[in-house]
Amino acid sequence: MEEQNYIIENETTDCVKKQEYWDTAIGLNKVDNLEPSNYLMDLSQQNIKGKLSYTEVGKRLKTYYKEQNTNQVKIQQERECDLVSLQMVIILENKSFGFSPIALKNIHKSLFQDIYDFAGKYREYNITKKEPILNGETVKYVNYQEIESYFDYDFKKEKEFDYAKLKPEEWIQHIAEFTSSIWQVHPFGEGNTRTTAVFIEKYLNNLGFSVNNDMFKKHSQYFRNALVRSNYGNIPKGIYPTFEYLTMFFENLLSQNNHTLKNEELLVKELF
Repeated sequence: MEEQNYIIENETTDCVKKQEYWDTAIGLNKVDNLEPSNYLMDLSQQNIKGKLSYTEVGKRLKTYYKEQNTNQVKIQQERECDLVSLQMVIILENKSFGFSPIALKNIHKSLFQDIYDFAGKYREYNITKKEPILNGETVKYVNYQEIESYFDYDFKKEKEFDYAKLKPEEWIQHIAEFTSSIWQVHPFGEGNTRTTAVFIEKYLNNLGFSVNNDMFKKHSQYFRNALVRSNYGNIPKGIYPTFEYLTMFFENLLSQNNHTLKNEELLVKELF
């Protein structure tokens, strides 16, 4: 019997896939209202055409930002978007995957290693965030002392879950609920939605799903707002958490559905 040798993965030369990865990465940064620099847009096209490797793009970006005035807010924001987008592309192309909280931590570390000194570390404080669709109200995120306990529960439950017992439309509902659960933990000081999105896309690919990358490219803000709606309730005002919007997003992401996704429909009118 012939010996089977492992194949070492190299950077893809598939221009279509590269364009998808870059579009997804740049689109996901819009959840924090970040836009790329013109310089990154030029570098990304050179990478897509095979003229520059990811390593060369990274070197040029770091040299470029050494020469910029990083005290300017616009430059700071472009720097974050550019560097995080590059790391996101590299992670999305990499086919390796481990289903665990450690994988989530490592994704955060890779994405934000040049941005935050807490990259890859769980927060050690409690947080709130004023949400526009909630008129300044916040989702109740997990207490920092309970982050690991929540993840132990969520990941153990998901590992034991049997997709074979569900119909295809029920798979999507379950995936939406699992995504909502790990996002609500909000384990990091910043960058939680982007980290969750990358982790979930890699998890879905690992499960064999075909992911429509246009969704994260065009509807990343809707994705975040749908996560907010799935985790916010105010019973005295008649407001209950709902997976309706997140499920529509995932139906578009994973099946042939073509729901119209409008951010204004996620506004909780009772709070305004």
